[in-house]
Amino acid sequence: MGDRKGESSTDDPQSSSGDAAPTGILRAFVEAVPTPTLVCDPETLTIRAANAPAADLLGHDRGTLTLMGLPDLGENDVTVSGESIADVAASAAAPPASDGSDGPIERFEWDIRLGDPGLRVDAALRAATIAGEEWLVVGLSDVTGRVAAETDRDAERRLVDALAETVPLALFRCTEEGTLSRWNGRLSSDTGYEPESLSGRALTSLFDEETSGLVSDSLSRVYREGEPASCEAQLLTRSGERVPYRLSLGPVTDGDRVVGAVGVGEDLTEASLREERLAVLTRVLRHNFRNDLNVVTGFTGRAIEAVDDPDLVAELERVVDTAERLLRLGETSRKVERLLSQRPSPRPVALAPAVDAALESLDPAVRARATVEVDVPEDLAVSAVAFLPEAITELVDNAVRHNDADEPRVRISAAELPSESWTSLVVADNGPGIPPAERAVLTGEETPLEHASGLGLWYVNWIVTAGGGSLDIAESKAGGSRIELSLRAAEGNPPEDAELFTLDDVEGGT
Repeated sequence: MGDRKGESSTDDPQSSSGDAAPTGILRAFVEAVPTPTLVCDPETLTIRAANAPAADLLGHDRGTLTLMGLPDLGENDVTVSGESIADVAASAAAPPASDGSDGPIERFEWDIRLGDPGLRVDAALRAATIAGEEWLVVGLSDVTGRVAAETDRDAERRLVDALAETVPLALFRCTEEGTLSRWNGRLSSDTGYEPESLSGRALTSLFDEETSGLVSDSLSRVYREGEPASCEAQLLTRSGERVPYRLSLGPVTDGDRVVGAVGVGEDLTEASLREERLAVLTRVLRHNFRNDLNVVTGFTGRAIEAVDDPDLVAELERVVDTAERLLRLGETSRKVERLLSQRPSPRPVALAPAVDAALESLDPAVRARATVEVDVPEDLAVSAVAFLPEAITELVDNAVRHNDADEPRVRISAAELPSESWTSLVVADNGPGIPPAERAVLTGEETPLEHASGLGLWYVNWIVTAGGGSLDIAESKAGGSRIELSLRAAEGNPPEDAELFTLDDVEGGT
């Protein structure tokens, strides 16, 4: 090669030297390349030519670039992988193979500028013969945006992974084919499979033959309809143990297309055992509670008949009243347990038949103690759970039992509210009203020292809210209590047999 020193101009350092022709050819060469390109001396790595895209990318004019060496372009002279720029360039500038094939292309990424904003380039170095001499051609491309996006994705993925491992539930993702592609440690722990054994495994294969169809149906709904789905199935662990398991699945979409599913799995073993033990405990306590209180009321009734002392009779009658109140409390607790276990869903309910069913189930002795007026239009239908008649029965029963008026009266009325989306059902009486401690049930102000004496209002409130409604307590015009149930208007028509709505429908095989 000729002498490549003697630079005299910032724009064309070789214009007055003997290398003017080669330099002009180099400039013409790089100008013909549309992407950022440099040409370097393979021995000294001095930059001899640069095109405009390279100048724009590197932030130097071409004259300045031809005064620099290739390693001087960056804030450090090593690649992202830690190799020296000079060593990589030396490998690229190696003599061509004896068979005449092209020399190697050395590729690497290089942080030209650190910090924010930084600049990372993808560089490709290759030896080339230009104007009869060997040169090192350097192609550059800006990969800063890609690296920033990858960094953000990595940070987001680390955050998601950290959250996934923190949540005490199994989290996973499935492909379009329903096979596992990602999961957290809890799923591996629940199933007993090593992580590598879960990769590519069909989700349905983790469940026993009897219930895997439920999982398959839920997945199909997610993929077909793009809607969340859930089910309870028996997880079949690697050791063959069957575990009660709840799955909640949701779609992963790309535009309008479902491309996978995400899911949450929960081991229900502890919950099932707890529910079973509580059910046994409740059943035994309620049975003994009822039997023993019946004994109390029976013997107390006989005592009342055997004594002549009015004061003693009054005290014994108070014992009977207390025992009967506790019996009603036990019965209400049974109803609450049934409500919580069945988790009923709202359905269209014809309001007038529901009120009729409620009054029919009222204790005849209680019903006879008060005048009950009903003003409920036949065409009103609400969205409520099937236990709505029991809530109405509870309100009327309380209104009569606690009414100390000379002529107890209870009025049940209903009307469609102006919004047309809600219906109001009101139970009002002329009794003493509801004590503040009982009202605190609805306001959340109940305290350990001042609390409600029963479950009645709790039960009514739970029934109403289960159907999406609300309950409000106020004073009636007669000075007693006025309890208003705000119920959502039914979106559809009640079943054809709505007029046959009876207590048997409510009991539901309990």
